Amino acid sequence: MPQTRQHIQRSYSQQRQRHSQTSDVGVRLTKDGIERFMTVCQNEGRVEGTLKWYRRGLNRLYNDLPEDKTICHGTLEHWREKLVKEGYAPSTINSYLSVNNAYLDFVGHREYQLANQLKLETELQPELTRTEYLRLLQTARALGRERVYLLVKLFGTTGLTVQELEKVTVEAVQSGKLAVIFSRNKQVLRVPKGLQKELLDYAERSGYLSGPIFLTKEGTPMSRTYVSTIIRQLCTAARVPEEKGNPRCLKRLYQKTLAGIEDNIALLVEQAHSRLLEQEQLEIGWSDQENIRCRNGIQR
Repeated sequence: MPQTRQHIQRSYSQQRQRHSQTSDVGVRLTKDGIERFMTVCQNEGRVEGTLKWYRRGLNRLYNDLPEDKTICHGTLEHWREKLVKEGYAPSTINSYLSVNNAYLDFVGHREYQLANQLKLETELQPELTRTEYLRLLQTARALGRERVYLLVKLFGTTGLTVQELEKVTVEAVQSGKLAVIFSRNKQVLRVPKGLQKELLDYAERSGYLSGPIFLTKEGTPMSRTYVSTIIRQLCTAARVPEEKGNPRCLKRLYQKTLAGIEDNIALLVEQAHSRLLEQEQLEIGWSDQENIRCRNGIQR
């Protein structure tokens, strides 16, 4: 028979009372605790998508905690600052904090929760200008840092998210298309011709005949932390504010660039339409001569 939330929380409360008699040393986030929490949430009817998001948020904190995996006063606040530096969206950060707050409530340690929500994304994330973006590429090229050059260019010209970086395979680049999932919807991102050639040249020289192009020295996929770190290092060399050195700012630059082009195209379409109407007006418009003839006809 599955244990209820009340039963498990009573057990945690008893453990907490025993520990509180000694000292306040925080609470450990354990794999077993995560599984207990997930089991209770599942028994309470949470849908699969919600459960996956819960597990992702808990595992994210677990992986970021020091070896002792202890949550104490200030832990979530410092973790939030780390996620901001790594370029996570404010909505994602708030969701991660919410699920970990729920876990702390579950184990009876509300005193370690962090209630403050982040501000809106537009207030939080600085905007990378196109001039700064080009300076990043120029600096990476001057320093001979090809991999970070390609990463900056990839995020800045395709709108790819760092979570989808492992989708950048030799096969996908050869096809010129990246199949990704964004907001649970499948999308296909086009790889610009110039970038396509650069990526394939890099893959060939690096010995990547197939599979992911961006891997660590150990052959594992690059983490968000690693990617953000090397881009921030490039920002320092390029005299670009460090807080702009993350994949999210590059994606926003891509989106802003596209929006600007679309606005210009819309204006050109409107202007072309106006010129067409003016020309037609000259050819078949109801002129003053027609008005005079009509008035004379009425008078007669």
